[in-house]
Amino acid sequence: MSDIAIRVDNLGKRYRVGDREPYNSLREVISRFLTVPFLPKNRKVSKDWDNGPSVWALKDVSFEIKRGEIVGLIGRNGAGKSTLLKILSRITEPTAGEAKIYGRVGSLLEVGTGFHRELTGRENIYLNGAILGMKKVEITRKFDEIVAFAEIDKFIDTPVKHYSSGMYMRLAFSVAAHLDPEILLVDEVLAVGDAAFQRKCLGKMGEIAGKGRTIMFVSHNIEAIQRLCERCLWFDTGRVALDAAAGVTASSYLRQSHLDVNTYYQAPQPSQKQPVDKAHLIETEVLDAEGKRCQHLKFGEPYSIRMLWKHSSRIDGVAYAVRIYDDRDRFLCAVNTLNSDLEIDQPGIHDVQCKVANNILVPGEYYISMGCYVRPHTNVHVVDSCLKFVILNVPYQAENSFNIVGSPVFVLQPSWSQKSND
Repeated sequence: MSDIAIRVDNLGKRYRVGDREPYNSLREVISRFLTVPFLPKNRKVSKDWDNGPSVWALKDVSFEIKRGEIVGLIGRNGAGKSTLLKILSRITEPTAGEAKIYGRVGSLLEVGTGFHRELTGRENIYLNGAILGMKKVEITRKFDEIVAFAEIDKFIDTPVKHYSSGMYMRLAFSVAAHLDPEILLVDEVLAVGDAAFQRKCLGKMGEIAGKGRTIMFVSHNIEAIQRLCERCLWFDTGRVALDAAAGVTASSYLRQSHLDVNTYYQAPQPSQKQPVDKAHLIETEVLDAEGKRCQHLKFGEPYSIRMLWKHSSRIDGVAYAVRIYDDRDRFLCAVNTLNSDLEIDQPGIHDVQCKVANNILVPGEYYISMGCYVRPHTNVHVVDSCLKFVILNVPYQAENSFNIVGSPVFVLQPSWSQKSND
């Protein structure tokens, strides 16, 4: 038996601008779901198109995925990731090229894909199992485990049209993950769930992969991609821009995303037609120990983040916040002006510095987001990833020498003491 699970060759998908999917009745939906397993798995389509307006969602995409591989898909919105999974799931047909799938596919592409709203949770579990080609006895054996994982036992006999989006997603993922798919396709739909359930889902996918199953995982959570996946494909405007190890692809993608980010940011002035926020960031920059704008900092070096804000009116309970991320898009820390003695509630220009006495971040690239908000959680004006700075692998002072073991996020510099027991 071949060790290839998915083979894609010059795949393309073209959409006519303005085309809409027709409305389908319950009978048509069930009929289509029950016939999908009997459609050919080797999808090869070539169509003639007229000269009307159209767009290529995918173009000349080719790759192979081996059995047991965990492959991530990343890229901007509209890059073609979800379109690819829909073709592999046989939800839509390609315009050109072919995709060959060797194994039973379980997919979770959109909240409720494969479910019918008029059916209960119980009925949808059996319907999805039938679509996957499972016998009723197999589904029954897995039923309690599916319901327990989804945490919806009280509502299992309620029509899913009454479910919240979180309940819908939990059951959909549980069905897709527990009905023994040989290939599991998962889209960004996991973002619908809360943090605890997202961790649970990632753990389940890791468990599935440990059994030799194949997983394709689309996500904008770069940290999750790097933690779960061995390999990652970066999609850009419908093409594969890079196919490499997850860490390499993620770093390249984030670096490209931050090409315009530097150690100085000047906000564009709002046009007269745009509504003006009560507070607006004018400019911000990173300053070194001498108070000069810099691109590079040394380990242990003091630094400051300067912000220039303009308030158009008085804002009671206002605060500024600064958030720092690493080059893997991991949120590292946040600081704010709450409980400080700053007088920033009045209208006018406010020039504020956030001073860090001792840089404990390890060498690498870091990105800063900042915002103005009213406690506790009302955003007034937020600017994401507007600053970048680089930590060099050089200590600020000779006595700050350090030795990094492993791949930590930061290095503490504690003082040590000892007491004698004599």
